[in-house]
Amino acid sequence: MTTSTQLPASRRERARTATIEEIKQTALDLMREQRTTDIRFTDIAKGMGLTPPALYRYFDGRDELLTQLITDSYDELGEHVRQSLGDLPEDALWDRWVAAGQAYRGWARQAPERFALILGMPVPGYVADEEGPTTEAAKRAMSQLSGLFLAALELGQLGRPLIREVDPALAECAEEKHPEDHAAGLPVESFQAMLHAWAGLHGFTSLEAYGHLDWITAEARDALFLTQLELIATAAGLPTS
Repeated sequence: MTTSTQLPASRRERARTATIEEIKQTALDLMREQRTTDIRFTDIAKGMGLTPPALYRYFDGRDELLTQLITDSYDELGEHVRQSLGDLPEDALWDRWVAAGQAYRGWARQAPERFALILGMPVPGYVADEEGPTTEAAKRAMSQLSGLFLAALELGQLGRPLIREVDPALAECAEEKHPEDHAAGLPVESFQAMLHAWAGLHGFTSLEAYGHLDWITAEARDALFLTQLELIATAAGLPTS
């Protein structure tokens, strides 16, 4: 019987990895300082005390850097939501929905530059590959939400949503874009409700993240958010207790 052992990274490999992480962090810091995700290689290099050509030893260009940052951010969001569910029982769907919603909202407040990068305005000139790493990372992150709906269905706790008519265009989209959800038996009306749920959660989170709810107190925002989650669950057919 043979066993394989992984050799420790060389000094050069460790240095390269550290530099890549420094480039990423510098880019995120610039996004926060400049209040835009449309950053330039020259600014990143200047912030690190390097020349712009030096960055091309680590990334082919700005788009490759953005792709890694977006992928990292989706994975971080998904992991943050997953950890929020902790040891909550699988059948405690209301508690799990609230925990997931609070985690989504909390992550946006803790990492506003990452939130803007993946769920804000598109970065000018950047187009992600339709089936590339950013798309796969987005699916992994959003699977936390679809998982709640599928769990409710399997447990017999998914009610019919308030809006039950589904346009044929959306029904076709559900079949083509999310065959795994459709094959799992999620009714198309509940697929639509799931998208409504995400839109409602994201809408509140975006308003708060960009300061549009600052005119009410933090305590009032917390209370409003809980009722928003209840409203979404009620409309979507999820349990509310």
